[in-house]
Amino acid sequence: MFSEAHRTYVEERTIHLSRFPENQQPLRLFFISDIHKRTVSSKLLEKIPGEVDFVIIGGDLLEGGVPLLRARQNIQKLKTLGPVYFVWGNNDYEVSQMQLKQMLKDEGVIALKNEHVFAVSKYGTTCHFAGVDDLSEGQMNLKRAVSSIEPEQLTILLSHNPDVIYYVDEDSKVDLILSGHTHGGQIRLFNFGMYELGGLKEKRKIPLFVSNGYGTTSLPLRLQARAQTHYITLKRKE
Repeated sequence: MFSEAHRTYVEERTIHLSRFPENQQPLRLFFISDIHKRTVSSKLLEKIPGEVDFVIIGGDLLEGGVPLLRARQNIQKLKTLGPVYFVWGNNDYEVSQMQLKQMLKDEGVIALKNEHVFAVSKYGTTCHFAGVDDLSEGQMNLKRAVSSIEPEQLTILLSHNPDVIYYVDEDSKVDLILSGHTHGGQIRLFNFGMYELGGLKEKRKIPLFVSNGYGTTSLPLRLQARAQTHYITLKRKE
């Protein structure tokens, strides 16, 4: 169980989206969530199978007791892949917010809290990243996060907690949600756990991708819910 919690695994996945821009190159995302106490190692980066347009941190970059220096070093490793985007998780509120925000700013991380940004890959593919605050510890405001996004523009919603899906409707202009938080149940017995395993789901007609997460909380153990990161390719659905 300890070994399972500390594995270095990159899942490759292709997601087809109906509103992906025509005649544009696929988007390659490296998605990592729930780092907690873990270190982003060179071994992990070496397993990424191709170029990365954008790095997404889906919250819980750290937790109470984790040195800010470790989080900074993790960010610095991830920055070597591409521009880094971040949303808050519940455990990110266990540390000094002033110091965390300053560190993110110093490292050039684009931190999204109920707001969105327009992003362009080096190959010219465009999208909006909208990020919301954590549902339990923050002040989530989805309406503000997606305001002023034109309906025809591709929008990827970043939310640490996948329960954001219950706040999303057709007016939210969301094409894909990336989340973590659940750890896939972390410890599962006979395929049962506190949460279901991560993966690509469709709820309310919106693709929702939930990661098992890279780290652990409470106990540094996993069972039947492997630690994972993700190399996600986004393409147009034919």
